Amino acid sequence: MKSSAQSDPDRLSWAELSTLMQFARGYASRAIWALVFLVLAKLATVAVPILMKSLIDQLDAENTQTSWLLAPVGLVATYGLLRAASSVFNELKSTIFIRVRMQAMLALSLAVLDKMHALSLRWHLERRTGGISKDLDRANTSLSNLLNYMVFTILPTLVELGLVFAVLLISFDLSYSAVALGSIIVYTIFTFSISNWRIGHRHEMNRYESEANGRAVDSLINFETVKYFNNEQTEVDAYRERLSNWTLAAERTYVSMSILNGGQALIVTASVMLMLWLATSGVINGELTLGELVMINAMMLQLFIPLNFLGTTYRMLKYAVTDMRRVITLLDTTPEVQDVDNAPELAVKNGEIRFENVEFAYNEDRQILKGLSFDIGAGQKVAIVGPSGSGKSTMAKLLYRFYDLQSGQICIDGQDISKVTQASLRRVISVVPQDTVLFNDTLRYNLIYANAEADDAAIAAALETADLSRFVAQLDEGLETVVGERGLKLSGGEKQRVAIARAILKNAPIVVFDEATSSLDTASERSITSAINRVSKDVTSVVIAHRLSTVVDADKIIVLKQGEIVEQGTHQSLLQSEGVYHQLWQLQVDEPAD
Repeated sequence: MKSSAQSDPDRLSWAELSTLMQFARGYASRAIWALVFLVLAKLATVAVPILMKSLIDQLDAENTQTSWLLAPVGLVATYGLLRAASSVFNELKSTIFIRVRMQAMLALSLAVLDKMHALSLRWHLERRTGGISKDLDRANTSLSNLLNYMVFTILPTLVELGLVFAVLLISFDLSYSAVALGSIIVYTIFTFSISNWRIGHRHEMNRYESEANGRAVDSLINFETVKYFNNEQTEVDAYRERLSNWTLAAERTYVSMSILNGGQALIVTASVMLMLWLATSGVINGELTLGELVMINAMMLQLFIPLNFLGTTYRMLKYAVTDMRRVITLLDTTPEVQDVDNAPELAVKNGEIRFENVEFAYNEDRQILKGLSFDIGAGQKVAIVGPSGSGKSTMAKLLYRFYDLQSGQICIDGQDISKVTQASLRRVISVVPQDTVLFNDTLRYNLIYANAEADDAAIAAALETADLSRFVAQLDEGLETVVGERGLKLSGGEKQRVAIARAILKNAPIVVFDEATSSLDTASERSITSAINRVSKDVTSVVIAHRLSTVVDADKIIVLKQGEIVEQGTHQSLLQSEGVYHQLWQLQVDEPAD
C-alpha cells in the first residue's frame, strides 16, 4: 500500500493538494473568470480608502461652501459605484465558481467509490464501512472549502496586501510601511504557530468521530446479533466511550480556536493603535491632512481584513488536508491484485480448469494451500470437499482472482488467469456463495444484476430452473417485492435460490457453488441440490461442499486436508478406498442417529 499523504500532521503536502485539485481541472476557464471578477472586487475595495481621503480633504478645504455641489458629490457617487462594483464582482465570482465546486465534489465522490471497487478483497475485509462513509462526507465538504479558500482567497488576498502596502510606501513616510510590514510578520507567525498546534487536536477529533460512527454503523449492520445476545447496552456503552473521547477533543479544538482569535485581535488592535499614533502625530505636526489620517486608519483595517482571511485560509487548508488525508491515502492505494500491462481478454471455448502447483497463504506464518495440482475437464462437475479449514473456499477465491498466488498458476483453457484481465475472467465465472447478500431493492433488480439485458422470458426460465417460480407467484408484489437490507426479508433457502437464478442469468461457461447448501435444512438442501444439478448440465461446475450427500453424482471429487489433496476420484471409488473421504462420509451418515 502506497500513499503520498504525509505522516506529519503539521505540514501541508503539495502532493496532497495536487491530488485534490485534479478534480477541478476540467473547469479551468470558469475558475479563471471567477478569479478575474474577484480581483476586480478587491481593486474596488482598496480604492475606497483613497477616495475617502479625497472626500474628507475636499470637505476640510477653505472653499468647501462654494464647491459642495461639485467635487464632494462626485466623490460620494464614485464611492457608491466602488461599493456596488465590489458586491457585483463578488456575486459574479460566486455564480461562476459554484459549478466548479459542485463538479469537483461529484468527481471526488465518483473517484472514491470507483477506487473502493477497484481495491482487492483483503482491503474490504479490513475496512469499517461507517468510518469510510464519514471520511468521504468530510472529504467532500473539505474539497469545496479548499477550492474556495486556496484558489480564490490566497491569491486575491496577496494582491490586496500588495496594493495596500504599495500605497503606504509611496504616499507616506517609511515608518508607516515599517509598522504595516512588522504587523503582517507578527500576525502571520502567530497565526501559523497556533494553527500548527491546533491541528493535533483536530486530528484527534476526526479519529474519534470516525471510530464512533464506525462502531454505530457496525452495531446496526449486526442488529440481529446484538439482539441474540441481549447486548444493546454494550453497544451503547461502546459508542458512548468513543463519543466521549470525541467530545473532549472537540472541546480542546474550540478552546484553541478562542486562543487564536483572541491573539489575532490583540495584534490587530496594537498595530492599528501604533499606526494611528504616528498618523495623529503627523496631523498635529502639519505633515498629514485629516483625509490622510482617515486613509491610513482605513488602510490598516483594510490590511487586516484580508490578512485575517489569509490566517483562516491557512487553517482551512490544513483542516481540509487533515479531513481528507484518509481519502487521499485511499486514492493513492495500489490494489493488491492488478492486471499486467497490456493484458489480453480471456477467451473461453471449453471451460477447462487446471491448477498447477498452487501455493497460497493469507499471511506468511500460515500456509493455506500447498502445491495443489489437478484438472477439471470441460463440462465436468467436480466437487471439492474436506474438513473445515482445509482450503476449499480459498480455492474458489483464487479461481476468481480475489488474491494472487505465491507460486504456481491457475489456467482456464490453457490461459494463465494472472495474465489476462480481471474483468474478462470474472465475466466467464458465475458464483453462488455460501452467504448470499442481496441489495435492498426489488427481487427483479437483484436477479437482473447479473444481466441487465435479461427479458421477462429469461427471468421466468431462471426462476423455474432455480425452483423459485412458486415462491415468487405467492408474493403480493411478485418480482417487485423489496427484499430488505442484505436480503433479510428472505429465508436462507430463498436467498440461495435467488443466487442460483442470478447465476443462470449471467450465463457463464463456468459456475462455482461455494458451500451453497451448508446452512440449509434437509428439504431446502434437496431443493437447492436439484437446482444445482440442473444448472451444472451444460457448464463446467465446481461444487465446494461440506455436506457430501450433495456431491455424490460429481464426475470427480477432490478431497483436501490441511491444504493438500489427499484423495480424488468418484464417490464410489473413494468409499472403497476407505480413506479420508470414507471417514467424512461415515461421520455424516451417523449424524441423524447421533
